[in-house]
Amino acid sequence: MPRSKPVDERPRGDVAGQVPAPKKGEVRSVLVLADLEKQGVREFRARFQPWLEERVARVELEGDVRAFCRRREALDADAAARATFDLVIVLGGDGAILGAVRAFGRTPYPTLGINFGRVGFLASTPASRAEEVVGGVLDGRGVLEPRMRVEARLVRRRERTTATSLALNDVVLQRGATQGLLTLALSVDGAWVTDYRADGLIVATPSGSTAHSLSAGGPVLAPEMLALVVTPICPQALSHRPIVLHPDSKVALSVEGCSGITSVAVDGQGFYPLEQGDRVELARHPLAYPLLGFPGLDPYRRLRERLGWSGSLGNRARDDGRSERAPDESGHGPL
Repeated sequence: MPRSKPVDERPRGDVAGQVPAPKKGEVRSVLVLADLEKQGVREFRARFQPWLEERVARVELEGDVRAFCRRREALDADAAARATFDLVIVLGGDGAILGAVRAFGRTPYPTLGINFGRVGFLASTPASRAEEVVGGVLDGRGVLEPRMRVEARLVRRRERTTATSLALNDVVLQRGATQGLLTLALSVDGAWVTDYRADGLIVATPSGSTAHSLSAGGPVLAPEMLALVVTPICPQALSHRPIVLHPDSKVALSVEGCSGITSVAVDGQGFYPLEQGDRVELARHPLAYPLLGFPGLDPYRRLRERLGWSGSLGNRARDDGRSERAPDESGHGPL
């Protein structure tokens, strides 16, 4: 598809802004966000906390991710600047990671997820390797996975901006449970692309390509790449297929027709009602979110195991004679 502006020539995985991975000796203050509703988290935290306190100067524990996010978002800029951390460790699933990303949206900190969820695309470290991986991060061996984000701006039909929000995964326009199809217009860089008659429309980042967009038929993108995916939800026209856009595209989604409740959701957390004539404008945020991994993390193995590409979500011997490791003691499989 021709473009009027030059293609982004930054190296693969480069982003406009990037928080670096911590170097050896730089981590002195750690926030541990624990989703205590997840099975195994309480027991893990009880043994992990003293281990961590022996290695860093300050450890702050939070047992309610949602409550912490609400408090953090309510802080003014000065208060948020004083409440700083060198590292954030999340005990939970991808939902807990999204909560942390939302809480630190404007001032992100290097974040490591210990997986206690069912999927774990964002929380990539298994509980059985937590001390090994965290120890590596403290020694300066953490691997940075900068994740592209988008900023969504809700513009009412009278050209009044009423809300802005940041998304790591996706922005979703969707109809209510009992109403008819929506008519949504897609524009890119000021040019009209098409109108969709559908249940909704998803704009996903590479991180979000394995979330709602995937279930609606969208492609899987490598998490470190830069792109946007537009995926319709149950479109009436069979010719409407997902579109992959340049990461710096300016995307606008307009509600052209609706017969009831319509909303926009940001990472499945922030919900805003929409009316006919409203639009959502999206653009790449200049600062990527600094998720952390570890050396040797195989993204394709992660896809195979999370999506069951071997034909089963259980462990299965490889054709070359190697076998996947058994699940760890928390019941979660390896990366």
